[in-house]
Amino acid sequence: MGKTIAIFNQKGGVGKTTTNINLAACLALKGKRVLILDIDPQGNTTSGVGISKKGLTRTTYEILVDDTITPEEAIMHTSVENMDIIPASVQLAGAEIELVQLEGREKRLKKAIDKIKSNYDYIFIDCPPSLGLLTINSLTAVDSVLIPIQCEFYALEGVSQLMSTIELVKKSLNPNLQIQGVILSMFDGRTNLSIQVVEEVKKYFREKVYTTVIPRNVRLAEAPSYGMPITEYDPKSAGAAAYHEFAEEFLDLEAEE
Repeated sequence: MGKTIAIFNQKGGVGKTTTNINLAACLALKGKRVLILDIDPQGNTTSGVGISKKGLTRTTYEILVDDTITPEEAIMHTSVENMDIIPASVQLAGAEIELVQLEGREKRLKKAIDKIKSNYDYIFIDCPPSLGLLTINSLTAVDSVLIPIQCEFYALEGVSQLMSTIELVKKSLNPNLQIQGVILSMFDGRTNLSIQVVEEVKKYFREKVYTTVIPRNVRLAEAPSYGMPITEYDPKSAGAAAYHEFAEEFLDLEAEE
C-alpha cells in the first residue's frame, strides 16, 4: 500500500506547494509512482504542474461531495512520468460549507484515497493554509504530516497551534498520525536570521528536521508560473539540486523505518 502524506502548515507562503510539486517530481524521476492531490481552493499545485483550472469537472471537490464520482475518474497525468494529480477547482472554497451536512464529513477524503492507495508509492496532499474541514479531511486521510517552515522572522509563530491541531486529529480521528518531518525552505545563508531560524526549529522539532535545507532561489519561484516542476524548468538550478537532495534524504529515512 502507498504512503499518504499531508503537506501542512496553517501559515501561508511557507513553501507547501513548492515542496509538494518538487519533492513529488524528484521521487517520480527516481522511479516512484506518485500522486499529488490538491485540496487547496487556490489550486496552486494544479496550475503549478501546467493544468488549467477552468472547466475541470472531476476534481478534489467532486470526490469530496459527490459519492457517484470515483477518485480514479479525477486522476490526470502530468508532464512528469510516474507523477499524477487530482486537481483542485475554485468550487473547493464552498466545500467547507457543503461538507458540514454530509455524513462522515471528516473522513470523506480518506474513503476516496483508500480506493487508490495501492496504485501509488506515495500520495502527497497539498493542504490549504487554514484549519477548516478540508485540512481536517486531509489529516484524517494520511499516515503522516510533512511540515514546511520558512527561514523567516515569524517562522515559529503558529507552530504550537499547528501541533495542537495535529494532536487533536490524532486523538479523535486518526490515532496513527505521525510527523514525517520538517523541511526548512527559503534559506538564505548570508543572513543571521536564516541561521537562527534553523537553530530554533531544530531545538523545537529535534531529529524530525531534515538535514537538507531548501535555499531561496529565483528559478524555484519562477517555475510554477510556467506550469513546471523545477526539475523541468531549470534542472541545473540550485533549487533543483536541493529538491533532489531532499528526495534522497526522504527515501533514505523511509528505508530506515
